Amino acid sequence: MRVWLAIQCFFKLLFNSEFSRQVQQLAEGELAATEPGKPLPTTTEKASPQPPPSLRSDAITLLATLQREARFVDIVSEPLDKYSDTEIGAAARDVLRDSGKVLNRLFSLKRVVDAEEGNAIEVPAGYDTGEYRLTGNVSGDLPLAGELMHAGWQATICELPSWTGGQQSAFVIAPAEVEIS
Repeated sequence: MRVWLAIQCFFKLLFNSEFSRQVQQLAEGELAATEPGKPLPTTTEKASPQPPPSLRSDAITLLATLQREARFVDIVSEPLDKYSDTEIGAAARDVLRDSGKVLNRLFSLKRVVDAEEGNAIEVPAGYDTGEYRLTGNVSGDLPLAGELMHAGWQATICELPSWTGGQQSAFVIAPAEVEIS
């Protein structure tokens, strides 16, 4: 039986280019064998290997970046009772400035509406509810006119740093710092 199959395959390989191509792909591991009776796939694309799922959430990566570059977690976690408003304001100035730099670098933020808050604007017909939140007396046909209360924010990029740590430190936002004397 195998000898007869081998002879049939030999001649089919010689005279059928599609069959020959599929056998070549199968021999090189580019095609997986299919169930008997089902045709081989005709695609020549190799399946790209899927990257392993990240051990760390992008939210943790963002928090770690804000902590490392702006000390964000430190200031929001610090009890403020023992500080004066002047001391809090001075510390917040640096944290806010550095946090803004991080957000702009990672997300390139821009306003959703290019107008000053307090100005009259028109919400277009067919607007996206993810871009506009209407408040107040919302009735009538679109377009609607109103006062811009907040211009909104949107990211034009999303470039979070890659994390290469292990499972044990996947949820560490900032490592403990120890100065050895």
